[in-house]
Amino acid sequence: MALKPLADAPAFQPSPDPDANSHDVLRALREASPIVRTPMGMVLGLRHRHLDLVTSDATRQIETETKLMQGISSGPIFTFTQSVMLFANGDAHQRRRGPVSRAFAFKLMDAMRPKAADLAAELVGPRVGAGPVDFVTEIAAQIPARIIADIMGIPRSDLPVFMQWIADTAAAVGFVDLERREAIEASLTAFDAYVADLLAQRRATPREDFLTDYLALTARDEAMSEIEIRAQVVGLILAGSDTTRGSMSMTLAHLLARPDQWAAFCADPEGLKKGVVDEGLRFEPIVAAVPRIAVRDLEMDGYLVPAGTPIAVSLLSALRDRDVYSDPDHFDIHRADHPRWHPIFGAGAHRCVGEALARAEMEETLATIARLAPNATLAGDFPRLAPGGIRQIGRMEVAF
Repeated sequence: MALKPLADAPAFQPSPDPDANSHDVLRALREASPIVRTPMGMVLGLRHRHLDLVTSDATRQIETETKLMQGISSGPIFTFTQSVMLFANGDAHQRRRGPVSRAFAFKLMDAMRPKAADLAAELVGPRVGAGPVDFVTEIAAQIPARIIADIMGIPRSDLPVFMQWIADTAAAVGFVDLERREAIEASLTAFDAYVADLLAQRRATPREDFLTDYLALTARDEAMSEIEIRAQVVGLILAGSDTTRGSMSMTLAHLLARPDQWAAFCADPEGLKKGVVDEGLRFEPIVAAVPRIAVRDLEMDGYLVPAGTPIAVSLLSALRDRDVYSDPDHFDIHRADHPRWHPIFGAGAHRCVGEALARAEMEETLATIARLAPNATLAGDFPRLAPGGIRQIGRMEVAF
């Protein structure tokens, strides 16, 4: 059977309604067609099976294409995208990822569990019975930021300085709000300069910390430029702070909105913490999509996708695919149909190097809250996620 031209695939127009539920929109799209075309010229894959494209040799990781689509071909946003391992392939990706993955060892990250639990107790304990707090800024943002600062050997006193840099760097991933380009690039420039100073300090006075180990590994390989060395550190601080904050917050919000599941978790936080995090990551993914580029002509559900076509696999849609998940629109911490490897952390050569750390922070923090504050409640409106490559969360009032 002849493949249909891509031009025949349904076109997707984002809803002009800012209050539109993304999951409702994607469900309607998914039920009508497995793929759609976006206004930016991308193919959006909506089914779980499209995640196979992430490890297929028919596609590669997207590089600077999304920036070029928006007319961004120079400047800090473009340089960061061009230099970080997230948007690299082949030798460039291996060169950038190797020193990071060796210094950011799984066992070291998993060993952060007691630190995460202690930090959670330190932050939550005094707030029990003390009235509502903004969980996002006072708890969820603090734990991953303090841990990544400790791992990097960054003074915790510097955290307030670069919290805005982290948020703006997240806004540089994927399609950029061009109205904010100047502010985002100012933050990237300041962030890069801060990391350059940190690395200069470690070169002058080595310590027993991640940055010293990382620099030793990059010096041994002698293949990375100074721009690349700095970009990987910026990328790690971003990955170790922003997405964990949002995922932790939304998982707790969904738990507190379901008293029966919150009660079950409080009764067995140790036994259920992994299932809670797996379901939170599935039900409301902070990373919206996985972008790829077709390196040769390929077939997607009966359509011919020409080589060079940008493809995005929607995690928001794929993680609610009925072919994989039973009753996918139901939040269920007892769910037994999660794939062995959670898709939210990517796959293949690009699987997240910080997965163990993110899991440790989320599982231990949420379990600690369940132990210390079983009477916790949402004190305000249910939190909203703004659209974007990395979905940003607003205020979330919780009374412990």
